[in-house]
Amino acid sequence: MEEYKIPKHVSIIMDGNGRWATRRGLKRSEGHLAGSKTLEKLAIHAIDKGVEVLSVYAFSTDNFKREQAEVDYLMNLFIKMFSTKFATLKKKGIKVVFSGRKENLRDDVLKAMNKIVNETKDNTRGILNVCLNYGGQEEIVDAVKKIVSEGVDPDTIDKNTMYHYLYNDLPPIDLLIRTSGECRVSNYMIYQMAYSEFYFTDCLFPDFLEDEFDKAIDAYNGRDIRLGGNSEKEE
Repeated sequence: MEEYKIPKHVSIIMDGNGRWATRRGLKRSEGHLAGSKTLEKLAIHAIDKGVEVLSVYAFSTDNFKREQAEVDYLMNLFIKMFSTKFATLKKKGIKVVFSGRKENLRDDVLKAMNKIVNETKDNTRGILNVCLNYGGQEEIVDAVKKIVSEGVDPDTIDKNTMYHYLYNDLPPIDLLIRTSGECRVSNYMIYQMAYSEFYFTDCLFPDFLEDEFDKAIDAYNGRDIRLGGNSEKEE
């Protein structure tokens, strides 16, 4: 019997909050609130299941193009999440880190981010990486700028050491999940996804609860993961 594999690094593009609300005759903000509750449950469930790193796409650099009222609501929701809801993650021993640019983020958002990072920095059960004001191409550009500014010898850089210069030095993504039926990566962690397995589901993110997450892990276990080598299933 084959061993059931738990991916080390799972990443989720949390899509569909607005559509979830619209289909119920609710405001988009209520969809974002429902999504925040799902995230808290999923983070705990994923770590309890054995996932070492869970990365989530919370807000892209392009999301600032949305209506100001929605952006303001999301920023206030982030503050509430980081200041209160993430206290549960802290108690569960989960370390919280953030990936993305600090520019354009309000001071009160940055303060809440720094607080939860400091409060969980010594936790070791698992990592929740929140990608906020994030873009995958921007991350690579910022990594190159860091390399140049530090005067790093080009000959010392390879595809593995490159991870050190990204926003967080995390392992490659084993499984990428995108909810809501969209089948694209939307400028998200493109360096880290070089060999990722993709799982797309029509389920809207607020409904992507523990059982849906487990379906994604089951699907991952059904894949023939070769990483460029021969198939393990070939005779």
